[in-house]
Amino acid sequence: MNKQESEAVELAENEEEKLTETTEEAPEEETQEQTETPAEKAEQKKEDEPSEPSEEEKLRAELVSEKDKYLRLMAEYDNFRKRSAKERLELSAQVKGDTVSEILPLLDNFERALQTETQDTAYKQGVEMIFKQFSDMLKKLGVEKLELEGKEFDPNLAMAVSSIENDELGDNIIAQVLQNGYKIGDKVIRHAMVIVANP
Repeated sequence: MNKQESEAVELAENEEEKLTETTEEAPEEETQEQTETPAEKAEQKKEDEPSEPSEEEKLRAELVSEKDKYLRLMAEYDNFRKRSAKERLELSAQVKGDTVSEILPLLDNFERALQTETQDTAYKQGVEMIFKQFSDMLKKLGVEKLELEGKEFDPNLAMAVSSIENDELGDNIIAQVLQNGYKIGDKVIRHAMVIVANP
């Protein structure tokens, strides 16, 4: 047997040994995996699964939930408070307007009494003083007289009971106020009765 042949035989033997080693190692690994106990497998599963939240995490979640409820409750209360205040103001203005509108005919009679000619100056002064006191009281309540004569007719402020032709006045201008109108703030409590020129 020559040198080359002996080298080929050695090489073949080496290859055969390596092959047997790898086949022997593989079953050992499999047997190691199979030798894991059920307890170890359960532990492995627990590690793979997400853990339950801790007591601290539960408390944090509860705190966030309670804080959210508190903020919602505060917002609802704030809205209720604003709505109640608005309703009170509207009710106050309505009651005030209803009360004043009942008194306005009395004010009209005082105005007519002032326009009546009289020789008794003391009597006239007395009527003027009562009328002024009455007007001041209405001003304190926020009641304003609508000054409409010479202005353009606005159906939101006045009722036209008659019309006239007048070249001196423009179209749709209030020529005369027959009965004064009054308002509280932006709310008209009594519309004026007017005569409109050139409608």
